[in-house]
Amino acid sequence: MSEFRKISPTQWEDNVFQSIDKDWMLITAKKGDAVNTMTASWGGVGILWSKPVAFVFLRPQRYTREFVDAADTLSLSFFKGEQRKALTLCGSKSGRDVDKFGATGLTVAYEGKTPYIGEAKVVLTLKKLFRQQLASESFLNAQIEAEFYPDKDYHYMYVAEIENILVK
Repeated sequence: MSEFRKISPTQWEDNVFQSIDKDWMLITAKKGDAVNTMTASWGGVGILWSKPVAFVFLRPQRYTREFVDAADTLSLSFFKGEQRKALTLCGSKSGRDVDKFGATGLTVAYEGKTPYIGEAKVVLTLKKLFRQQLASESFLNAQIEAEFYPDKDYHYMYVAEIENILVK
């Protein structure tokens, strides 16, 4: 039996600024029979199109982007500051080159068909709604583009409906 229980988005009391920016999260998706995950510290949650949503950003060269693009769903797993070593590896090594699950001891669990990380404290399972690549002409502050995109490898932004929030 799962250690998780479901809550509604209005019941989630975590500080999302701390959870995303400081504690980090793992973005996880499935392509075929394979699952891949990566660490992220950019994104957010809110209401869009009258739905509770999360949004995340992936650079075009990230292997996990192939998995997110191939799937209808994905997950965000949060650890409350724990698993820092595993999150560091998942953010610095590519799943093309390293078995992240074997290297970290993290395990894959499922909510329906959506994979997530079993060791997480909080999990958002998401259904993709929108994807768009950021573009040079959309930046209103040239300093941001110069600082974060010197190689012009603009992130893809994904907006996804929050289907479930699982908490331990």
